[in-house]
Amino acid sequence: METVSKLDILARDAQYDLSCACSTKKPEEHRKRSDTGSWVYPVTVAGGGSGIMLKTLLSNVCANDCKYCPLRECNDTRRLSIQPEELARFFIEFQAKRHLIGLFLSSGVVKDPDYTMDRLIATAEILRSRYRYRGYIHMKIIPGASTTAMDKALSLASAVSLNIETPGASHFSKLSEAKHYDTDIIGGIKYLSERTAKGSQYSKVTTTSQFIVGASDETDREILNYTWGMYKRLGYNRLYYSAYQAGLGDPSIPGEISISKSSEALFPAKGNTKLLMREHRLYQADYLYRQYGFTFQDLLFDDVGNLDLSVDPKLLWAHNHPEFFPVSIAKASKHQLLRVPGIGPTLAHRILAYRRNTPIGSLENLRMPRHLLEKARPYLIR
Repeated sequence: METVSKLDILARDAQYDLSCACSTKKPEEHRKRSDTGSWVYPVTVAGGGSGIMLKTLLSNVCANDCKYCPLRECNDTRRLSIQPEELARFFIEFQAKRHLIGLFLSSGVVKDPDYTMDRLIATAEILRSRYRYRGYIHMKIIPGASTTAMDKALSLASAVSLNIETPGASHFSKLSEAKHYDTDIIGGIKYLSERTAKGSQYSKVTTTSQFIVGASDETDREILNYTWGMYKRLGYNRLYYSAYQAGLGDPSIPGEISISKSSEALFPAKGNTKLLMREHRLYQADYLYRQYGFTFQDLLFDDVGNLDLSVDPKLLWAHNHPEFFPVSIAKASKHQLLRVPGIGPTLAHRILAYRRNTPIGSLENLRMPRHLLEKARPYLIR
């Protein structure tokens, strides 16, 4: 097959490894399912920028049995691979025609983790050495890869990711029997944390990971507890949450069983509304960690352990903490301002800068967007 024909298939199959961050501001940027069943979403890198990235698998051959994945070994699908030289050449030629923000390299597991890592690493080496490419390369770390392979990947990549998949071995055991959670996944995640820690050799390499939401029977509380630990104890730069794509996995996994038993269609033709909203709420809680100074203890869950789908977690916190309000717009600290619904880091910074030189006569002096002002007004005094 020609390179483009291979990439048509391999890039399509890369959709199952989503690693995208859905916008909480613009509904049109939320990932959604198209009429053809493929996933359409903006590519967002860990640093916050977005754009067009070439995202592909080197191979859709896979020796693993991940029951949520349509590329699992036992599933009947057309298998093919592309050679490192072939992909590197295509990327450079395409880059010359249209600007790309980088390359996202992933693969099914061909033979074993280190053989697959060798192919991913070879692609990056060709780009860095032969073509002198100095741009962004995100490389997937295959679960079970050796520390030698991980170090080589760190020496070439701008960012690396090893998917945690579930919050704990008990949930993971429902999705895979071939991979060992503690050694193949948690062991690798901790190793990457050590090698990219502040002051270490690879401290400039971004580390990310991803949860598959809804394939097992995990709760939001469990996911966000793990997330908090990965940010605070392991120093990961960014975590992602990908709603499980129903109908693609083994019928025996919790994510499929819950759908078949449900009296309500969770996956109507127009899109997976409930699970995508759950993913959206997880991202909002994640933003509270990273940008608003919230902790895991600040988050509120229902009796089962999930976030409320009907209201965003920051607004829910405000409703449940009337003693914290109203906040003085003229005297409040940045921490206090960030607890106010409608005020984010940018607005908080603007308020602090404005009042250094100018007394705040009224809320209107701040020239906040009208919809945010109305959202914040009940929680503020001058």
